[in-house]
Amino acid sequence: MRPSNFSAVNAINARLAGEFKASYAFLERNINLVRRYAGWELCFLVYAMVSTFSIGLIGKTMGDDRAVLYLLVGALMWSFLSSIFNEVAHSISWERWEDTLEYTFMAPVHRLTHLVGVTWFAIVYGLARTLIVLLACSWFFELNLAGANIPGAMLILAASCFPMLGMGLVVAVMPLLSAEKGTQAAHIILGIVLLISGVYYPIEALPAWLQPLGRICPVTYSLDGVRKALLDGTSTLELLPLAGALLLAGIVLIPAGYAVFTKGEHFAKVHGLLKRSG
Repeated sequence: MRPSNFSAVNAINARLAGEFKASYAFLERNINLVRRYAGWELCFLVYAMVSTFSIGLIGKTMGDDRAVLYLLVGALMWSFLSSIFNEVAHSISWERWEDTLEYTFMAPVHRLTHLVGVTWFAIVYGLARTLIVLLACSWFFELNLAGANIPGAMLILAASCFPMLGMGLVVAVMPLLSAEKGTQAAHIILGIVLLISGVYYPIEALPAWLQPLGRICPVTYSLDGVRKALLDGTSTLELLPLAGALLLAGIVLIPAGYAVFTKGEHFAKVHGLLKRSG
Protein backbone atom coordinates (compact mmCIF):
# COMPACT_ATOMS: atom_id res chain seq x y z
CA MET A 1 0.00 0.00 0.00
CA ARG A 2 1.32 3.43 -0.93
CA PRO A 3 2.13 6.04 1.76
CA SER A 4 -0.68 8.25 0.47
CA ASN A 5 -3.15 5.41 1.00
CA PHE A 6 -1.87 4.90 4.55
CA SER A 7 -2.38 8.62 5.20
CA ALA A 8 -5.94 8.47 3.89
CA VAL A 9 -6.75 5.44 6.06
CA ASN A 10 -5.23 7.11 9.12
CA ALA A 11 -7.23 10.27 8.44
CA ILE A 12 -10.47 8.27 8.16
CA ASN A 13 -9.69 6.36 11.36
CA ALA A 14 -8.92 9.60 13.19
CA ARG A 15 -12.18 11.14 11.95
CA LEU A 16 -14.20 8.10 13.04
CA ALA A 17 -12.50 8.08 16.44
CA GLY A 18 -13.32 11.77 16.85
CA GLU A 19 -16.97 11.22 15.91
CA PHE A 20 -17.20 8.27 18.30
CA LYS A 21 -15.84 10.37 21.18
CA ALA A 22 -18.26 13.18 20.37
CA SER A 23 -21.16 10.73 20.24
CA TYR A 24 -20.13 9.23 23.57
CA ALA A 25 -20.01 12.75 25.02
CA PHE A 26 -23.73 13.18 24.26
CA LEU A 27 -24.43 9.82 25.91
CA GLU A 28 -22.44 10.85 28.97
CA ARG A 29 -24.16 14.24 29.11
CA ASN A 30 -27.59 12.62 29.17
CA ILE A 31 -26.50 10.24 31.92
CA ASN A 32 -25.37 13.27 33.93
CA LEU A 33 -28.79 14.86 33.37
CA VAL A 34 -30.43 11.76 34.83
CA ARG A 35 -28.16 12.03 37.87
CA ARG A 36 -28.97 15.72 38.23
CA TYR A 37 -32.71 15.04 38.24
CA ALA A 38 -32.45 11.77 40.18
CA GLY A 39 -35.46 12.67 42.33
CA TRP A 40 -37.68 13.02 39.28
CA GLU A 41 -36.29 9.82 37.79
CA LEU A 42 -37.16 7.97 40.99
CA CYS A 43 -40.72 9.34 40.78
CA PHE A 44 -41.04 8.19 37.15
CA LEU A 45 -39.64 4.76 38.02
CA VAL A 46 -42.01 4.25 40.95
CA TYR A 47 -44.92 5.38 38.77
CA ALA A 48 -43.90 2.88 36.07
CA MET A 49 -43.73 0.08 38.65
CA VAL A 50 -47.11 0.88 40.21
CA SER A 51 -48.76 1.23 36.79
CA THR A 52 -47.38 -2.15 35.72
CA PHE A 53 -48.52 -3.76 38.98
CA SER A 54 -52.01 -2.31 38.49
CA ILE A 55 -52.24 -3.66 34.95
CA GLY A 56 -51.01 -7.09 36.04
CA LEU A 57 -53.59 -7.21 38.82
CA ILE A 58 -56.35 -6.88 36.23
CA GLY A 59 -55.20 -10.24 34.87
CA LYS A 60 -55.00 -11.59 38.42
CA THR A 61 -58.71 -10.95 38.94
CA MET A 62 -59.40 -13.23 35.97
CA GLY A 63 -57.76 -16.11 37.83
CA ASP A 64 -55.58 -16.84 34.81
CA ASP A 65 -51.77 -16.72 35.02
CA ARG A 66 -51.57 -16.46 31.24
CA ALA A 67 -53.70 -13.30 31.32
CA VAL A 68 -51.39 -11.84 33.97
CA LEU A 69 -48.31 -12.56 31.85
CA TYR A 70 -50.06 -11.29 28.69
CA LEU A 71 -50.78 -7.94 30.33
CA LEU A 72 -47.37 -7.70 32.01
CA VAL A 73 -45.56 -8.35 28.73
CA GLY A 74 -47.60 -5.56 27.15
CA ALA A 75 -46.88 -3.17 30.01
CA LEU A 76 -43.15 -3.95 30.12
CA MET A 77 -42.72 -3.80 26.36
CA TRP A 78 -44.60 -0.52 26.23
CA SER A 79 -42.47 0.84 29.06
CA PHE A 80 -39.31 -0.06 27.12
CA LEU A 81 -40.41 1.03 23.65
CA SER A 82 -42.10 4.24 24.79
CA SER A 83 -38.99 5.08 26.82
CA ILE A 84 -36.84 4.81 23.69
CA PHE A 85 -39.36 6.84 21.70
CA ASN A 86 -39.64 9.52 24.39
CA GLU A 87 -35.91 9.94 24.94
CA VAL A 88 -35.34 10.52 21.23
CA ALA A 89 -38.53 12.50 20.61
CA HIS A 90 -38.01 14.76 23.65
CA SER A 91 -34.28 15.30 23.13
CA ILE A 92 -35.01 18.76 21.69
CA SER A 93 -37.30 19.61 24.59
CA TRP A 94 -34.48 18.73 26.98
CA GLU A 95 -32.13 21.00 25.03
CA ARG A 96 -34.61 23.86 25.38
CA TRP A 97 -35.09 23.14 29.07
CA GLU A 98 -31.34 23.23 29.67
CA ASP A 99 -30.99 26.29 27.40
CA THR A 100 -28.38 24.47 25.30
CA LEU A 101 -30.33 24.08 22.06
CA GLU A 102 -28.59 26.86 20.15
CA TYR A 103 -25.15 25.78 21.36
CA THR A 104 -25.74 22.14 20.39
CA PHE A 105 -27.05 22.89 16.92
CA MET A 106 -24.41 25.50 16.10
CA ALA A 107 -21.53 23.36 17.40
CA PRO A 108 -19.15 21.86 14.78
CA VAL A 109 -20.56 18.36 15.34
CA HIS A 110 -22.23 16.31 12.63
CA ARG A 111 -25.93 15.93 13.35
CA LEU A 112 -25.70 12.16 12.88
CA THR A 113 -23.07 12.05 15.64
CA HIS A 114 -25.38 13.97 17.96
CA LEU A 115 -28.36 11.72 17.21
CA VAL A 116 -26.35 8.50 17.58
CA GLY A 117 -25.36 9.63 21.08
CA VAL A 118 -29.00 10.35 21.89
CA THR A 119 -30.13 6.94 20.61
CA TRP A 120 -27.39 5.14 22.56
CA PHE A 121 -28.66 6.77 25.71
CA ALA A 122 -32.27 5.97 24.85
CA ILE A 123 -31.48 2.25 24.53
CA VAL A 124 -29.32 2.09 27.68
CA TYR A 125 -31.87 4.06 29.71
CA GLY A 126 -34.80 2.03 28.41
CA LEU A 127 -33.11 -1.30 29.14
CA ALA A 128 -32.08 -0.28 32.66
CA ARG A 129 -35.51 1.04 33.56
CA THR A 130 -37.35 -1.97 32.10
CA LEU A 131 -35.03 -4.43 33.85
CA ILE A 132 -35.76 -2.80 37.22
CA VAL A 133 -39.51 -2.93 36.60
CA LEU A 134 -39.24 -6.55 35.42
CA LEU A 135 -37.42 -7.59 38.59
CA ALA A 136 -40.06 -5.81 40.68
CA CYS A 137 -42.85 -7.60 38.76
CA SER A 138 -41.12 -10.98 39.18
CA TRP A 139 -41.12 -10.42 42.94
CA PHE A 140 -44.64 -8.97 43.14
CA PHE A 141 -46.37 -11.61 41.02
CA GLU A 142 -44.00 -14.56 41.61
CA LEU A 143 -43.79 -15.12 37.87
CA ASN A 144 -43.18 -18.60 36.53
CA LEU A 145 -41.38 -18.43 33.18
CA ALA A 146 -40.73 -22.16 32.83
CA GLY A 147 -40.87 -23.01 29.14
CA ALA A 148 -40.44 -19.39 28.04
CA ASN A 149 -37.92 -18.65 25.29
CA ILE A 150 -35.94 -15.83 26.93
CA PRO A 151 -33.26 -15.55 24.16
CA GLY A 152 -36.01 -15.31 21.54
CA ALA A 153 -37.73 -12.56 23.50
CA MET A 154 -34.42 -10.67 23.78
CA LEU A 155 -33.91 -11.01 20.01
CA ILE A 156 -37.30 -9.43 19.31
CA LEU A 157 -36.63 -6.78 21.96
CA ALA A 158 -33.34 -5.82 20.29
CA ALA A 159 -34.89 -5.73 16.81
CA SER A 160 -37.75 -3.59 18.13
CA CYS A 161 -35.39 -0.77 19.08
CA PHE A 162 -34.70 0.25 15.50
CA PRO A 163 -38.20 1.13 14.25
CA MET A 164 -38.92 3.00 17.50
CA LEU A 165 -35.74 5.03 17.05
CA GLY A 166 -36.84 5.91 13.52
CA MET A 167 -40.29 6.97 14.71
CA GLY A 168 -38.71 8.99 17.51
CA LEU A 169 -36.50 10.86 15.04
CA VAL A 170 -39.53 11.85 12.98
CA VAL A 171 -41.29 13.23 16.06
CA ALA A 172 -38.15 14.82 17.55
CA VAL A 173 -38.27 17.57 14.95
CA MET A 174 -41.65 18.83 16.18
CA PRO A 175 -40.38 20.61 19.34
CA LEU A 176 -37.71 22.13 17.12
CA LEU A 177 -40.33 23.69 14.85
CA SER A 178 -42.78 24.64 17.60
CA ALA A 179 -41.60 25.23 21.14
CA GLU A 180 -45.20 25.58 22.33
CA LYS A 181 -46.91 22.60 20.67
CA GLY A 182 -44.18 20.22 19.53
CA THR A 183 -43.99 18.20 22.74
CA GLN A 184 -47.78 17.85 22.88
CA ALA A 185 -47.73 16.51 19.32
CA ALA A 186 -45.21 13.85 20.37
CA HIS A 187 -47.54 12.72 23.17
CA ILE A 188 -50.48 12.54 20.75
CA ILE A 189 -48.54 10.31 18.36
CA LEU A 190 -47.39 8.07 21.21
CA GLY A 191 -50.99 7.77 22.40
CA ILE A 192 -52.14 6.73 18.93
CA VAL A 193 -49.42 4.06 18.78
CA LEU A 194 -50.54 2.80 22.21
CA LEU A 195 -54.13 2.55 20.95
CA ILE A 196 -53.53 0.75 17.66
CA SER A 197 -50.65 -1.61 18.51
CA GLY A 198 -52.44 -4.00 20.87
CA VAL A 199 -50.40 -3.36 23.99
CA TYR A 200 -53.10 -4.67 26.32
CA TYR A 201 -55.43 -6.44 23.86
CA PRO A 202 -55.31 -8.10 20.44
CA ILE A 203 -55.70 -5.64 17.57
CA GLU A 204 -58.79 -7.63 16.56
CA ALA A 205 -60.53 -5.88 19.47
CA LEU A 206 -60.17 -2.55 17.63
CA PRO A 207 -62.93 -1.20 15.39
CA ALA A 208 -62.58 -2.62 11.88
CA TRP A 209 -61.49 0.73 10.44
CA LEU A 210 -58.58 0.98 12.92
CA GLN A 211 -57.23 -2.54 12.48
CA PRO A 212 -55.28 -1.79 9.26
CA LEU A 213 -53.32 0.88 11.16
CA GLY A 214 -52.50 -1.68 13.83
CA ARG A 215 -51.24 -4.12 11.20
CA ILE A 216 -48.71 -1.64 9.78
CA CYS A 217 -47.43 -0.49 13.18
CA PRO A 218 -44.05 -2.10 14.09
CA VAL A 219 -44.98 -2.13 17.79
CA THR A 220 -47.75 -4.64 17.02
CA TYR A 221 -45.18 -7.15 15.76
CA SER A 222 -42.78 -6.43 18.62
CA LEU A 223 -45.49 -7.33 21.13
CA ASP A 224 -46.57 -10.36 19.12
CA GLY A 225 -43.02 -11.70 18.97
CA VAL A 226 -42.25 -11.27 22.66
CA ARG A 227 -45.60 -12.81 23.65
CA LYS A 228 -44.98 -15.80 21.40
CA ALA A 229 -41.54 -16.28 22.96
CA LEU A 230 -42.61 -15.89 26.59
CA LEU A 231 -46.16 -17.26 26.62
CA ASP A 232 -45.95 -19.99 23.96
CA GLY A 233 -42.22 -20.82 24.05
CA THR A 234 -41.91 -20.27 20.28
CA SER A 235 -38.41 -21.20 19.10
CA THR A 236 -35.87 -18.55 18.14
CA LEU A 237 -35.71 -19.99 14.62
CA GLU A 238 -39.44 -19.43 14.16
CA LEU A 239 -39.06 -15.86 15.45
CA LEU A 240 -36.33 -14.95 12.95
CA PRO A 241 -38.74 -13.78 10.18
CA LEU A 242 -40.45 -11.47 12.67
CA ALA A 243 -37.11 -10.10 13.87
CA GLY A 244 -36.08 -9.59 10.24
CA ALA A 245 -39.28 -7.67 9.51
CA LEU A 246 -38.64 -5.39 12.50
CA LEU A 247 -35.06 -4.78 11.34
CA LEU A 248 -36.34 -3.98 7.85
CA ALA A 249 -38.79 -1.49 9.34
CA GLY A 250 -35.88 0.10 11.20
CA ILE A 251 -33.80 0.26 8.01
CA VAL A 252 -36.63 2.21 6.39
CA LEU A 253 -37.67 4.39 9.34
CA ILE A 254 -34.26 5.47 10.67
CA PRO A 255 -33.01 7.07 7.41
CA ALA A 256 -36.48 8.54 6.85
CA GLY A 257 -36.50 9.95 10.38
CA TYR A 258 -33.01 11.36 9.96
CA ALA A 259 -33.97 13.00 6.66
CA VAL A 260 -37.06 14.59 8.24
CA PHE A 261 -35.00 15.78 11.20
CA THR A 262 -32.28 17.40 9.07
CA LYS A 263 -34.91 19.15 6.94
CA GLY A 264 -36.55 20.45 10.10
CA GLU A 265 -33.21 21.57 11.49
CA HIS A 266 -32.46 23.53 8.33
CA PHE A 267 -35.89 25.17 8.48
CA ALA A 268 -35.40 26.09 12.15
CA LYS A 269 -32.01 27.67 11.47
CA VAL A 270 -33.26 29.64 8.48
CA HIS A 271 -36.27 30.98 10.40
CA GLY A 272 -34.46 31.63 13.67
CA LEU A 273 -36.36 29.09 15.78
CA LEU A 274 -33.42 27.77 17.78
CA LYS A 275 -33.49 30.59 20.32
CA ARG A 276 -37.19 30.37 21.15
CA SER A 277 -37.82 29.00 24.62
CA GLY A 278 -41.60 28.60 24.39
